Amino acid sequence: MNRTADYQLTVIVPVYNEEDNINALEERLSAFVSGSAGFPACILFVNDGSTDTSRAKIEEVCGRQNSFFFINLKKNGGLSAAMKAGIDYTYSPYLGYIDADLQTAPEDFNLLIPYVGEYTMVMGIRQNRKDSFIKGISSKIANSFRRFMTKDGIEDTGCPLKILRTDYAKRIPLFTGMHRFLPALLMLQNGTVKQVPVRHFPRVAGKSKYNLANRLVGPFMDCFAYRWMMKRYINYGVSTNNLDK
Repeated sequence: MNRTADYQLTVIVPVYNEEDNINALEERLSAFVSGSAGFPACILFVNDGSTDTSRAKIEEVCGRQNSFFFINLKKNGGLSAAMKAGIDYTYSPYLGYIDADLQTAPEDFNLLIPYVGEYTMVMGIRQNRKDSFIKGISSKIANSFRRFMTKDGIEDTGCPLKILRTDYAKRIPLFTGMHRFLPALLMLQNGTVKQVPVRHFPRVAGKSKYNLANRLVGPFMDCFAYRWMMKRYINYGVSTNNLDK
């Protein structure tokens, strides 16, 4: 069992070429961990094959922060791959997710934590979005089409502030683009989702990894993949077994 098992919550932070944000991430995430005494939390950086100095900075940070851990992927695999790696290496009862760009606030996890005992996933709804015009329009179009296809009723599936039960997360059928469908994929397991308003901030360092094409074309294609999976998803439960010693 790895060291995340010593905590209630593991916050997964996928990182790809975010060298300019690492210092701020350390400060903000350290403040959250220190203030979550009633719900012990740790941080798991997933370095997704960064080609800048992110890896070295992450390893330096984890060397001086007792509750910070890291995984270095062999090569860049994209956000869904980084999230899958984080889920696979998490053994706390709950796992969280936040982007490295700090456009959502780590301290807002405290707005989600009160609901984790009642819901399978608790996630944010970004208020007063600070996106560019193109990003805002493309997100609205993609979100509307996704809601139409999945019927999940989620207002802001792209909000990078989520907490979910680890046992459910490990059963999610993972594929490229799955990060856009976490609530819908949990609902295939009869999971429940709570949406909570959270703050949103402009990016102050680093560069966005998304453009108009990968905000629209990819999500549209993934919606059809989800619909195919939805009709064929196997959901089972075990009543008893004699495997445990």
